[in-house]
This record gives sequence, C-alpha cells and structure tokens, in this order.
Amino acid sequence: MNTIRSVCVYCGSSPGQNPAYMEAGRIVGRALAHSNLRLVYGGGTKGIMGAVSDATLRAGGKVLGIIPRFLMNKEASTSSLERLDEVVVTENMHQRKQRMFEESDAFVVLPGGIGTLEEIVEMMTWAQLGHHRKPMIFASINGFWGPMMALLDHMRAQGFIHTAHQVQPLVVNEAEAIIPAVLSAASATATPSQGVAAIIEKM
Repeated sequence: MNTIRSVCVYCGSSPGQNPAYMEAGRIVGRALAHSNLRLVYGGGTKGIMGAVSDATLRAGGKVLGIIPRFLMNKEASTSSLERLDEVVVTENMHQRKQRMFEESDAFVVLPGGIGTLEEIVEMMTWAQLGHHRKPMIFASINGFWGPMMALLDHMRAQGFIHTAHQVQPLVVNEAEAIIPAVLSAASATATPSQGVAAIIEKM
C-alpha cells in the first residue's frame, strides 16, 4: 500500500465563472488538513489556488508552495507567501513541475486553464511511461473535466494510448469525495478493464 503524506493540487489561479469551483477548493483544503495531509501546490494566493491554500491553513494543515520567480508578483505577494509553512522559489516552470512531482504522493486537478491542464497531462505522460504509479484524481466539479475524459477515451479508441493500463486517472464529481478517493486509490490496484478513467460518482 502506498502511503500518502502530501497531495499536489493543480488548479486555476483565477476563480472561474462558477462559484462551485472556489468552494470545491475550500472543501479540498479543509479535507487535506483534517486528514493530516500536506498540500503541495503552485504557491499562488489568488483564485482557486488561493482558496485551497487558505482553507488548508485555516484548518491547521501544512502547505508547501512552489512558485517560479517570475510569477511571484503575478500570482502571489511576499506577505501572503509568508503565511505558508514552506516556499520553494524556482527559476522556471520545468523546475517547479519537477519539484512538485518529487514532493507529492498523489495529484488532484481542480478546474483550471491551460497551465493546469498541461501540469496534469505531464503527470499522465510520466505514468504512461512507467515513471510513477501515484494516484491522479480529476475533480470534475459540475462536469468540468467531462470533455477531457471524452478526449482521452477517443485517443485510446483510436490507438494512441498504447499503455492505457498505466494511465488510470480517477474522476470524482463531488468535492467532498476527492480526498477519500485519493486515500482509497493509494491502497487499490487499478485493473486494465477500467479503461482510461474510472468514474466515481460519490464516495
């Protein structure tokens, strides 16, 4: 069984148009703290990123922020970063992603934009190549990641995901079920018959 101590959360630095996205971030943050799991995230203090971080801290949890130097004034402020338990400043995005991977035992992706998508896709690519077997959870709040799951299924059906058994992200639709899904996935063995995405409606 894999031991989960730190969870990386990828999400938007903007709040998005649906208030449910920000609320999901707060729910995940509180759940991490209550489960004694450290939050690893991109260090931003705005949007959903800020909601997850703030909720984790307010609930007594630990937070590691990893942020490239050039984004410090765009996504965070010095005073806000000082609230975090630990901050790592990298020189570029590649270093940030590598450090986030190294510090994390599982990955959760909340709603976000191109950067959020790019981060989780890289983790899926590494999984396909056999570089890790860490749980990957798509938090499809209000069906946000539905089109992404359809695209993955299309890629698999067309023969472009040759090792689909290595790419087994879970899709969780309810914010309250995200952290339980992470903990459950850590102790479960995915089977090839599940396809690209195992759907968890509610836990």
